[in-house]
Amino acid sequence: MCAAPLLLQPIHPIMQNFRLRPIALSLLCLLSGGAAADEAVWLKPSAVLAREPGTGATPLFVTADRMQGVREQQFEAFGDVEMRKQGDAVFADYLIYDQPRDEVFARGHVRIEQDGSIMAGPELRLQLEPRLGYMVTPVYQFTDNNARGDASRLLFEGKDKYRMQDARYTTCPAGTDDWFLHVADLELDRTTQIGTAHHAYVKFKGVPLLYTPWMNFPLVKQRKSGFLAPSIGSTGNSGLELTTPYYWNIDPNRDATLSPRFMLKRGLQLKNEFRYLEQDYAGEANLEVLPGDRVAHSTRSFLSLRHAHNLGGGWAGALDLQRASDDDYFRDLSTRVAATSQIFLPREGTLSYVQGPWSFIARVQGYQTLQDPLAPVTPPYRRAPQLLLNASQPNVYGADLALASEFVDFRHSSLLSGRRLMLYPSASLPLRQVYGYVTPKIGLHITHYALDRSAATVPDATRTVPIFSADSGLYFERNWQLNDTQFLQTLEPRLYYLYVPNREQSRIPVFDTSEAGFNFAQIFSENLFTGADRINDANQVTTSLTSRLVEPDTGLERLRAAVGQRFYFKEQEVTLSSAARTRGYSDLLFSLGGQITPAWLIDGLMQYDPEKSTPENTSVTARYRPETGKVLNLSFRYTRDLLKQIDVSGQWPLYGRWIGMARYNYSLLDSKVLEALGGLEYNGGCWVSRAGVHRFATATAEVTNAFFLQLELNGVSQIGPNPLDILKQNILGYTKSNE
Repeated sequence: MCAAPLLLQPIHPIMQNFRLRPIALSLLCLLSGGAAADEAVWLKPSAVLAREPGTGATPLFVTADRMQGVREQQFEAFGDVEMRKQGDAVFADYLIYDQPRDEVFARGHVRIEQDGSIMAGPELRLQLEPRLGYMVTPVYQFTDNNARGDASRLLFEGKDKYRMQDARYTTCPAGTDDWFLHVADLELDRTTQIGTAHHAYVKFKGVPLLYTPWMNFPLVKQRKSGFLAPSIGSTGNSGLELTTPYYWNIDPNRDATLSPRFMLKRGLQLKNEFRYLEQDYAGEANLEVLPGDRVAHSTRSFLSLRHAHNLGGGWAGALDLQRASDDDYFRDLSTRVAATSQIFLPREGTLSYVQGPWSFIARVQGYQTLQDPLAPVTPPYRRAPQLLLNASQPNVYGADLALASEFVDFRHSSLLSGRRLMLYPSASLPLRQVYGYVTPKIGLHITHYALDRSAATVPDATRTVPIFSADSGLYFERNWQLNDTQFLQTLEPRLYYLYVPNREQSRIPVFDTSEAGFNFAQIFSENLFTGADRINDANQVTTSLTSRLVEPDTGLERLRAAVGQRFYFKEQEVTLSSAARTRGYSDLLFSLGGQITPAWLIDGLMQYDPEKSTPENTSVTARYRPETGKVLNLSFRYTRDLLKQIDVSGQWPLYGRWIGMARYNYSLLDSKVLEALGGLEYNGGCWVSRAGVHRFATATAEVTNAFFLQLELNGVSQIGPNPLDILKQNILGYTKSNE
């Protein structure tokens, strides 16, 4: 018999709150090596068992209606059995535990729970420590990704590793069997969170789809190697399309996507993308090849490389290289407006240095120009090279000192080439108080041109222009209550004076300069022009008044209103493409915007001609987004005699689980549709379907139509072309209904 002191020893911490009966003690003695070694002992219902502490063995807890056992060999449990050991819980009508093999055999309403997984079936055999065994006709569920299914047989192949034969897999909730992945052999590795299926097909609403001899998919959202779901679509330019991408997760810092794209009209296009990310550098390379385009009767290709590199010590480098085989490559082969509207493909290398107050950039830059025959453009100059050196040093005896400098060698095949050197040192004296500021500034803009004598008809030139400005502003604040809501209202008048004497510039070439747009940022700048080829003459003052309504607690700007205008004290002498102004004041600028309510956001800008009493430019945008998945956008753009467009887009629930998506961009001046999109989305809970049509202009007189139909199975794959980039680009604020 067991020694009496055993009754006073705690067997396991979880047992300290239990009162052991003598009949239960005899089996504890049996399992821990007591005197009643070879006798079968019968226990009363709901006995609690454990191995003797101090032996190094894993504790074992069992409850049942009835149990019997043999010391250090095995025990049997009958009726409402529950066994727990090291994260495993087994429930059954009948259970045998083989202690030397650490093996469980159970039958009758068997259920096993392991680290977020639940399997149920009529029979189980499992070695607990290595997690090896099988279960007959299991029904399973994974709680971390809400996946479930069944199989003819389940094999336990280690901790969190399962293999199933003749299996079904879905992420639909119980009672909803909209889709299943039917698999002859299914491996679920929850250590890598990857599922691998052999001879699989999807059955959606009872209809078999997408057979594949092999595929893998993530059990959670993560990167993995394997075939992605094929894309099936149609465009007017290429006809029916089929793309079967393969994703290669090379390592945590590198991946590649290989995407063969078959186009019924044109042939097979090979698209390849390679991405890399390291501590000091990152980049992306793309190669697309369409050998023997059956429509264009030529081999077509596109190559791009973007690379950024931190060289250390403040130095960095970057490359942006792009090349298309022909002018119509994107117009014929792309389904995105952002691509089809590309005109200049950059070919640029940059070396930069930033250290303290100094910054330096060396750049070699050129472009490939993709011409539209009905709207030809002049190719831009190449910069070979461009060198920029800038410096700023604040608070030098109270003054802020700055230097901007540039050297560029401009090259062009048909226009005048030459070199430009620019130096612009300046000093400003910021005088600030809590109620306002005054900042006078003086600078000297020096520019020298050395032109190629073989083509130049004008001499080299040097231009020196002094520039003086004074910027000032005041801040007024008050508390203001509106409909029981407290706001902080500001009033911010601003006055900016600029003086630049006139310098003759008509014989200086124009390499990279154009007229800047008229807006609130530009009217407080020193130059009417972008680039250094023209410096405006000025004796003028700019005034503006801005008022804001701000929530004091959050700092959120609920409303912002501003008005501004420029007044001239002399006639304009330096011009570029527009005629010189003839009046002493500019157009008025009006701005209104802010987060009016949590749902409403507005932003508007108007340039108004007070002499003609007409607007010159108008831009108004309003967005209504009361909650995620509901958004309406409205914008209107107008430039007198040049542009008049409306743009409406939105995403909105229609009925039940149906969601509508649309965009309509229309030119009132040209009476034509620039871009249109219409689609429907249905959220089935564990799946989402999207269908739509997309029409957009690819050139001055060309449009293309595309149709997409997609079925997204939550947690497995997408069947059909991926329209999400198109939807996010066209509908600002669009969100997936299953996110």
